[in-house]
Amino acid sequence: MPRLKKSTHPGTKRQNQPWQLQTAKAQFSELFRRARTEGPQVVTRQGKEQVVVLRAEQFAQLIKRGRQPKSLVRFFAESPLATVPLDLSRDVDSGREIKL
Repeated sequence: MPRLKKSTHPGTKRQNQPWQLQTAKAQFSELFRRARTEGPQVVTRQGKEQVVVLRAEQFAQLIKRGRQPKSLVRFFAESPLATVPLDLSRDVDSGREIKL
């Protein structure tokens, strides 16, 4: 990940610039606001990305995706349509006539 230039104005951050842990703690209200308005905010510790602060709605979507069935077979087995009777019978195919 390329390094981002530091802002020239103290206390201001550009969008998508990681927050150092100390700054995130000192300016938590701003971190919170930006997570709501600008999207996920990365917090670093000792120069390494450690956590991401994001809107609760985004987190809920991630959790929902994580609860999806592990396989297609399981998905269909757990489907509410699994109890609907299906008629899988077919008409006998007698073929077709072909002119030779």
